[in-house]
Amino acid sequence: MMADLITNVKRALEKARLDTSDYDLNPDIVLPEGRTLRPAGVLVAIAEAKTGPQVYLTKRSSALKHHPGQIAFPGGKQDKGDADVTAAALREAWEEIGLEPDNVDVMGTLPSHETVTSFTVTPVVARVHAAFNPIPEPGEVEEVFTVPLSHLLRPENFTVESRRWRGRSRLYYTVPFGPYYIWGATARILRSLADAARAT
Repeated sequence: MMADLITNVKRALEKARLDTSDYDLNPDIVLPEGRTLRPAGVLVAIAEAKTGPQVYLTKRSSALKHHPGQIAFPGGKQDKGDADVTAAALREAWEEIGLEPDNVDVMGTLPSHETVTSFTVTPVVARVHAAFNPIPEPGEVEEVFTVPLSHLLRPENFTVESRRWRGRSRLYYTVPFGPYYIWGATARILRSLADAARAT
């Protein structure tokens, strides 16, 4: 199973070409011209388990000012000391969940994703070599958990929902798993991967 799913992911990385955004389902929203987007990287870390390949996700601390309690990939903005967004994703994964950079094999990247918070996020897909004990970063990460890759590669597991945002209804993707409500940019990125994998 691991080999088949990883093969699908590799093919998806080759086929995925279209950038995505938090506005994909809301084409009527007019974005300001000349807006400045800050580069960021997130790590889509895939690890083997007895039940099949798993993807690491985090639940953000409820004490955070931005996106408290939301489900996210480990990652963050590119700092001056980062060589590129891949380096940023690896550094943030080390800081947020204790995943050492030399314990992963980067497979490639998905097209960038623009967020409503003015970031252009590059999803970096990687395989985890050896088992590790996740260590949530105090103050930022409330929980580290995994979701089966097989669940995330099925487009039928995704739904479109809506909520009020800045005075208007906004549509967004979700891909729930157990007690975890995965939505927004994280779900959109995963949907992009699922669509590309399905097309292989």
